[in-house]
Amino acid sequence: MVFTSESVAHLVDELSRLPSIGRKTALRLALHLLKQPREDVVALADALISVKDNVRYCSICSNITESDPCSICSNPKRNRSIICVVEEPNDVLAIERTNEFHGLYHVLGGALSPLDNIGPEDLKVKELLVRLEDPVEEIILALNPNVEGEATTMYLAKLLRPLDVKISRIARGLPIGSDLEFADEATLARALEGRVDV
Repeated sequence: MVFTSESVAHLVDELSRLPSIGRKTALRLALHLLKQPREDVVALADALISVKDNVRYCSICSNITESDPCSICSNPKRNRSIICVVEEPNDVLAIERTNEFHGLYHVLGGALSPLDNIGPEDLKVKELLVRLEDPVEEIILALNPNVEGEATTMYLAKLLRPLDVKISRIARGLPIGSDLEFADEATLARALEGRVDV
């Protein structure tokens, strides 16, 4: 792309470095920002700087927080005998929205991916093992249903099996409102494996 403004070119370069933002989308965003009042753009810039200055990772669970430990780890009403292991902080938000889980979390910071050179040492696995020095009854593995998530689930299950702790994984299956005929074989197989008594 040829730009008549170095500032716009620089902004497009920076925006296109964000995940899922290509050069065309970055250009659309840059042009949108140009049309906005200066105070709106300053508010966006302030929000970005505030996130970098104030947000850190919880020293216990590795979730994002502005206070350490985070509000979940420091909440005395949470069930400390259950730890739900997830890949990223957005997974904590997704589970919290259900209002069904009242235990603690552990954020790995990703999943095993040999193709991307991400091994166990690149994840918060050692930190999880340290947390298991305190009494824990159950570890729930709630990782994404993809190749990397499955590999990480199998690795953690094998690693944790010798410990005196129940290891479970979240059930996988059909979304509410869908029809069986439209489900793929892998989803149906997982739904059958995760069946429960009624």
